[in-house]
Amino acid sequence: MNNKLETISNLFEDKEIRSIWDSEKEDYYFSVVDVISVLTESKDPSHYWRTLKSRMIQEGNETVTKCDTLKLRAKDGKMRYTDMLDTKNIFRLIESIPSPKAEPFKMWLANLGSERIDEVFDPEIAINRAINYYRSK
Repeated sequence: MNNKLETISNLFEDKEIRSIWDSEKEDYYFSVVDVISVLTESKDPSHYWRTLKSRMIQEGNETVTKCDTLKLRAKDGKMRYTDMLDTKNIFRLIESIPSPKAEPFKMWLANLGSERIDEVFDPEIAINRAINYYRSK
C-alpha cells in the first residue's frame, strides 16, 4: 500500500482523526477509535469499540470484517496497530453509534442518499448538480 498519513481535525470540532490515504485504492482509511472518541466522548474509546464490535458481529453487521489494521503514531509517540475503516465503512460505523453527536452526520448521510435517489429517477438533477459544482470550483 502506497499511503500518506494525514490528520483531519476541522470536521470534528478540531479533534484529531488520524487517517491514511491509500493511493492504490484511491480511498482514505480512518482510525476507528478516533472517530468513536469524537462522537461518544467516551473515556475509554478502545473499550467502547470492543463492545460495539461485539454487538455489530451479533447483529450480522459486516463492517467489522472490513477493518484493516495499520500502524499509526499513538499519543505516546510509538507506532501502534490501529483498526482502520475506509470511507464507506466509517460511515456505516457512524450509523451504528448511538450518540447525539453522531446525529448530524446521520442526517447528512440521509439527505445525501435522498438526493442520489432523486437523481436516479430524474438524471437532469444530477447534471445540474455537476454543472453547478463545476462552476463553483
